[in-house]
Amino acid sequence: MRSACISVKLGIRERLSPSCGSNMLSCWLSRLCRGFSTPTGRITHLSRGSLSRTLVLSSQRRIPEFSSFVARTNTCGELRSSHLGQEVTLCGWIQYRRQNIFLVLRDFHGLVQVVIPQEESAAAVRKILCEAPVESVVRVSGTVISRPPGQENPKMPTGEIEIKVKTAELLNSCKKLPFEVKDFVKKTEALRLQYRYLDLRSFQMQYNLRLRSQMVMKMREYLCNLHGFVDIETPTLFKRTPGGAKEFVIPSREPGKFYCLPQSPQQFKQLLMVGGLDRYFQVARCYRDEGSRPDRQPEFTQIDIEMSFVDQTGIQRLIEGLLQYSWPSDKDPVVVPFPSLTFAEALASYGTDKPDTRFGMKIIDISDVLRNTEVGFLQDALSKPQGTVKAICISEGTYLKRKDLESIRKFAADHFNQEVLPVFPKASRNWNSPVAQSILEEQRSGLIRLMEIREDDVVLLTAGEHKKACSVLGKLRLECADLLEARGLVLRDPTLFSFLWVVDFPLFLPKEENPGELESAHHPFTAPHPSDIQLLYTEPEKVRSQHYDLVLNGSEIGGGSIRIHDAELQRYILATLLKEDVKLLSHLLQALDFGAPPHGGIALGLDRLICLVTGAPSIRDVIAFPKSFKGHDLMSNAPDSLPPEELKPYHIQVSWPANSEAEKSSLNQPYCPES
Repeated sequence: MRSACISVKLGIRERLSPSCGSNMLSCWLSRLCRGFSTPTGRITHLSRGSLSRTLVLSSQRRIPEFSSFVARTNTCGELRSSHLGQEVTLCGWIQYRRQNIFLVLRDFHGLVQVVIPQEESAAAVRKILCEAPVESVVRVSGTVISRPPGQENPKMPTGEIEIKVKTAELLNSCKKLPFEVKDFVKKTEALRLQYRYLDLRSFQMQYNLRLRSQMVMKMREYLCNLHGFVDIETPTLFKRTPGGAKEFVIPSREPGKFYCLPQSPQQFKQLLMVGGLDRYFQVARCYRDEGSRPDRQPEFTQIDIEMSFVDQTGIQRLIEGLLQYSWPSDKDPVVVPFPSLTFAEALASYGTDKPDTRFGMKIIDISDVLRNTEVGFLQDALSKPQGTVKAICISEGTYLKRKDLESIRKFAADHFNQEVLPVFPKASRNWNSPVAQSILEEQRSGLIRLMEIREDDVVLLTAGEHKKACSVLGKLRLECADLLEARGLVLRDPTLFSFLWVVDFPLFLPKEENPGELESAHHPFTAPHPSDIQLLYTEPEKVRSQHYDLVLNGSEIGGGSIRIHDAELQRYILATLLKEDVKLLSHLLQALDFGAPPHGGIALGLDRLICLVTGAPSIRDVIAFPKSFKGHDLMSNAPDSLPPEELKPYHIQVSWPANSEAEKSSLNQPYCPES
């Protein structure tokens, strides 16, 4: 293979300190900035005055040059003992200063210690560095020297060296900060969002956003360079479409006419397949007006993909390869193929269509064991045609306290109107359980065999209709895991990434407000399962879809389907089954009539994927400028009001309710961030 010559700073191949200690995050950030791993090659030195060195690689991999085109020679985080004696120029923020003897300079790459000169001849330099407030921006030039013996810091990647300053320049002074820019300093999320530009200086946010960038670039490389996908931008201004989430409405200058922000590029990517593009992808911005939900954002990003002449298996193999290729090298490698469960299997075993498979506690049907029970509510449930008794075995459940079990029962009653009872099957445990006292010894032995119950386990059981019983136990399974982990047990390995495909979803669901009518389980363009097409005309509620979800550690990170490419079938589903106005989709239906190929696709939720990979507590921690829980931008105070003269060209006027004078006047009050 032909060698590639690239510019790189001398010393960028230096390995990180083997022990990063409390600066582990900055250590990983330094590695991330270098491209996750350090390639091998040979250094070819240029002239002494050159700002860069040339690295000749045996592969085509490039190491980024962080100090090209800027007024510095190096970054703070890259300097090592191999740089001793070199003259360097650094730019960064003053993170810490001690006794006016030294300070710590920080940039995106890491930290380095700078010695403040004490000589009288350097009084001007000392004045700048001693008087500049913390978080001021400075540029310093000096020599890389060794730290005095015994003063090395093995917890810092740059802990063997320091900079003896010769010149310094204050580039910008910093006023008093609303909070310290340090990862270990606790800040409320509202304060972090209000001063997001300060929060972005933290190593954690730097790491999250740079890892996100790295993964997206690898995804582009995999899709475009290796598999021939075309990166195409689709419109942001569109029109209202039936089904799905609520859309943001955008006024136009035509009276009574509005745009809508797209929930996803769904229709456009299907039209691209009709147009013969064959393989499309986009890092797409999407918009959904879903109100206050802690795990959602009104605007979000997805890796949007569509292919012609593909089946479900082809899409799944593509995504497995995509994640394997783009996965960070500091994580355990992705193992493919991913396991798969049908929707019915996931519901029966885990009580949800997005199960966390890192731990057990599966739902077990114990109806046959307790068929002749004397427990009243169990007898009542089993006497009904669809009645069943379900249970989960909580491993080491005796770590749960009585108040925990009572809170579990209350949760089930409040959220599901469902009775849930704890049972302690081991006779050696002298627990007072009204259900345990009513279960015969033979039934207790049967439970122990069926559920593989061990000492210190606890069984939670409930009875009723299959779906409802499974759903409540699915929620309690997660609640119990939270409670046990709060007691110090480890059920869900935080370093484990457990992928799962969930398939064979129902195509339709009964509407909540009118169970006699149907709505799409996902969206109306999903193709029915080939084996169930005839049921569309007789029992549509039984039709399975060609939809598939990708689940990671209990969170849905992707969803897609094979699409309907037959115009008549699409019209029938829209008009007859869903009672939708087909005129809203006339452009798509017409396109399907003009030789649409079979096609399918998927969208990966980029924000949620990165959140799980980084271990961030919220998707807001992997987005540069997210909205708050209520959908507000606390930094700029958006959404904001507009004066009537600006609304007039759009033929809009605000109609305030009679009792909203206080709300109107509040628009003119000083901004107060959310708590």
